[in-house]
Amino acid sequence: MDVLIHLLVGLHIIGIAALLGGFLTQMKAMGRGTARFVPGMLHGAFTMLVTGVALVGLNEADGHHVNTVKIGVKLALLIVILSLVYVQRDEEKVDKRVFGLVGLLTTANIFIAVLWT
Repeated sequence: MDVLIHLLVGLHIIGIAALLGGFLTQMKAMGRGTARFVPGMLHGAFTMLVTGVALVGLNEADGHHVNTVKIGVKLALLIVILSLVYVQRDEEKVDKRVFGLVGLLTTANIFIAVLWT
């Protein structure tokens, strides 16, 4: 069970890397007002959702304590991120504020994961 949990943690990190990496590669375009949500951002957000839900379930099944408030906050942020990226995935240009909000929420999600104990 531990190997599966560690594998899913790795995949979860790959998902966040795809989401944040897509944001960071579009920052220069965001300054020009031509940023768009690249497919990797959508795939990264979906990967985070699937692996995150699986991790919570496996940790509960393995008898580990799960901080449900922390997981709820992270899930709420991810749903907002996923909704924004999914709805505007085909747009040629995304508003700077919306694009910046996705980056801010992604970064907040990372810090919540690392700092909230």
